[in-house]
Amino acid sequence: MIDPHALREQFPALQRSVDGHPAIFLDGPGGTQSPQSVIDAMTSYLKHGSSNLGGHFLTSRETNQATADARSAMMDLLNARRPEEIVFGQNMTSLTFSISRAIAREWQPGDEIVVTRIDHDANISPWLRTAEDRGVTVRWLDFRPEDCTLALDTLPRLLTTKTRLVAVNYASNAVGTITDVRRVAEMAHSVGALVYVDAVHFAPHAAVDVQALDCDFLACSVYKFFGPHTGVLYGKYELLDKLTAYKVRPASDEPPGKWETGTQSFESLSGITAAVEYLAAIGGEEGNRRSRLVKGMAAIKEYEATLSERFLRAAATIPGLKVYGITDIEALDQRTPTFAIRLEGISPEETASRLGERGIFVWDGHYYAVAVMERLGVLESGGLVRIGFTHYNTFEELDRLIETLREIATI
Repeated sequence: MIDPHALREQFPALQRSVDGHPAIFLDGPGGTQSPQSVIDAMTSYLKHGSSNLGGHFLTSRETNQATADARSAMMDLLNARRPEEIVFGQNMTSLTFSISRAIAREWQPGDEIVVTRIDHDANISPWLRTAEDRGVTVRWLDFRPEDCTLALDTLPRLLTTKTRLVAVNYASNAVGTITDVRRVAEMAHSVGALVYVDAVHFAPHAAVDVQALDCDFLACSVYKFFGPHTGVLYGKYELLDKLTAYKVRPASDEPPGKWETGTQSFESLSGITAAVEYLAAIGGEEGNRRSRLVKGMAAIKEYEATLSERFLRAAATIPGLKVYGITDIEALDQRTPTFAIRLEGISPEETASRLGERGIFVWDGHYYAVAVMERLGVLESGGLVRIGFTHYNTFEELDRLIETLREIATI
């Protein structure tokens, strides 16, 4: 199992304090902190001279290499078949809007798509807008409010020969539930539908294997797994090649270039490579980068499960505290270490504010999981408090959180 204390030494931000309290970063689902290696990689790119792609001079060739390195790193992280299946963009939301527009060009009035009520709005609204533009029917896959698990047994009833796409998350950014994406893909492909996966919340917590999932597209955001603010889209090469991209005329007509509009943040691409290398290093020194990534992410998952179990056992002892989602200790493999909670009689905003005053950083509200909050009936009353653990959080931090929540609950 990993030693979080040793890894924390690589993260400058984790050394901060708030009014004499060591800062506790439990806001990871909204964005993680970066190790020094990522900071150094981005600084080095800018320090030694930056340039655009395609020039016949040193700094341009270095940018070409930085881009290729980042694409190769993400290919290994997601287990894509080739680097050309990796597309970079401003963020996951922008990439999803872009690809949704391209996919929808082939839709006809009367066609159907499926979205879920457990998704982040970035994997809902782009499809709602394109469906509205093309006269396409939207069907909703629900989740069970009692444990916030997706009702996959009802998906076959939503799928028809008219279904063109199923959009689903790999893990809920709100309540942590993990989706059986492979099962979704099998059902969707049986009727000829494409599968678009939001893996933004899942990627920091376990290994992603797009080939095993057999999804058609998968999007993630590097700042959620210890890197810079850049979005990444995986797409099966034959689909990226076939679909028509909305782009400027001089841009490449082949993937991935046809999908990367404008100039990329090349310093961020350097940071992507460093972030992937950081995760691979957790897996040791033996084997190729993909094998080290798989080992590293398995170690992260194992350690984070201990945090989840400790949190759930302690939370059950706090009067008036409700945890939404999976709370069964025997089902921790079905969730990430992200917990949505609410203290009876205290608004989520007040709870988050009191935690923040003590140097404990958490989110409150809907965190763009609007459909989740609507389904749980809490949207109009301020949503929920979100606590997100990552592998750099410690038992000591968790215990301080529990102690503070207990104090707030008894005020």
